[in-house]
Amino acid sequence: MNLGRYRATFLVIALGLALIVVSPLFASVVNVETSSEELSEFWLLGPEHTADGYPFNVSDAETYNIFVCIKNLMGSSEHYRIYVKFGNSTQFHFDTSKPSSLHTLSEFQAIVDDEGLWESPVNFGFQNLAIEDNVATVDNVTKTFSSLSVGEITINGISFPVDASTSWDSEDNGFYFRLSFELWRYNATLDDYSFDNRIVGLVLNMTIPQ
Repeated sequence: MNLGRYRATFLVIALGLALIVVSPLFASVVNVETSSEELSEFWLLGPEHTADGYPFNVSDAETYNIFVCIKNLMGSSEHYRIYVKFGNSTQFHFDTSKPSSLHTLSEFQAIVDDEGLWESPVNFGFQNLAIEDNVATVDNVTKTFSSLSVGEITINGISFPVDASTSWDSEDNGFYFRLSFELWRYNATLDDYSFDNRIVGLVLNMTIPQ
């Protein structure tokens, strides 16, 4: 695992524009075109409503605040949904041609006029954290390793059970998880919402206060 991935922020914007700031934000840039493509912009802001200060080292003792934002450049009013998902660092892939198979915990809905901007505050926290020591034998060598599990996450005051755990990353010294936001847009042809090839989120190093 490369720690540099946790420190780079990629704001998902078409026409080749990528705003990069120092933070643990992750995202993927897809379908970059040089023409005036119709598109949706999708990004996160930190607790001070700026592109920095994103939560990174987190525990079950705090509540964290960010903002999720959409700008509609599709040429007409659009209906959006944002699906919130949580898992360990191995459960996410940066292939934005398809959404994550992880269970949706929470969702936001928005109707955004053409060239309109929509945003919503997101506060979240974690409960029922536990560290376990495990023993494994590899090539006749017995080693002890630790894992951390998260049993519950609260998003905007509503608690959701989760079953997420990860092993200690000895290279980057942490228990790493990801909180992701997927953008979906209503497709009139399908009469349903379709994944809009936009994912942003946070890489989080989980700790338990002593």
